[in-house]
Amino acid sequence: MGHMHGGGPPQQGPMPLPGVQSVIAVGSGKGGVGKTTVAVNLAVALGKLGYKVGLLDADIYGPNVPLMMGVNRQPDVLGENRIAPLTNHGVKVISVGFISPGDRPLVWRGPMLHSIIKQFLQQVEWGELDFLIVDLPPGTGDVVISLFQTVPLTGAIVVSTPSDVSLQDARKAIEMFRGVKVDVFGVVENMSTFLCPHCHHEIDIFSKGGVERTAKQFGVPYLGSVELDPDVRKGGDSGLPAVLGGEDSPHAKSFFAFARQIARTAAEHKTESVIEIR
Repeated sequence: MGHMHGGGPPQQGPMPLPGVQSVIAVGSGKGGVGKTTVAVNLAVALGKLGYKVGLLDADIYGPNVPLMMGVNRQPDVLGENRIAPLTNHGVKVISVGFISPGDRPLVWRGPMLHSIIKQFLQQVEWGELDFLIVDLPPGTGDVVISLFQTVPLTGAIVVSTPSDVSLQDARKAIEMFRGVKVDVFGVVENMSTFLCPHCHHEIDIFSKGGVERTAKQFGVPYLGSVELDPDVRKGGDSGLPAVLGGEDSPHAKSFFAFARQIARTAAEHKTESVIEIR
């Protein structure tokens, strides 16, 4: 067996979380591209498709998950240093925002970040989950590295808008995941086009299509686009994600389409890794 080599602490590499089938990170190269909106709607959509889902908000700079998920109390501490996640919309949630309430940004150093991420992964009573979705901070910093060191990631999703700056940063994010050998399950184009509510004409604000081109260039799947729409934002601001109304509600289609795609990719990934081990 692998753990027989010499002395020293046995826990070296990333350790799988008991009961959690797939851990999927949602990242972006830069802030403001709607990464959390995608993470939240993906988590709730997966829940609606019948999966057991957890959502870990690791965005230390702007933890928006509590607002978008409509949860904001302190989680209960169970015996033995365990934390109970809060549950809403059928998803178990834990957020950095629960420990730093209000608008105070957390100024944390690397080692503190590492320990909080570790705690959130290992000390939270996640129970049995098909998917644990992790909303990462924008960029390619410490939190991301702590995450890989703590738990094996099944895959990552990169969110970008079609603007050139965002795409440039999305490329960095793809490279970063590749650098740490994490499969990029695909990229999502958020705020793709805007449908004028009056004349129903599609207005191309950021020049759509850029994300799909970037995906092709890097040989990663393109997971589709989410239009720029005030209702998606309002849903987030009121703690009622767009997908809550089910698949036929406006703006939910694209999120459900990704959720299905991610579930398929994760399942394929699982069988592949099983084959590799044997």
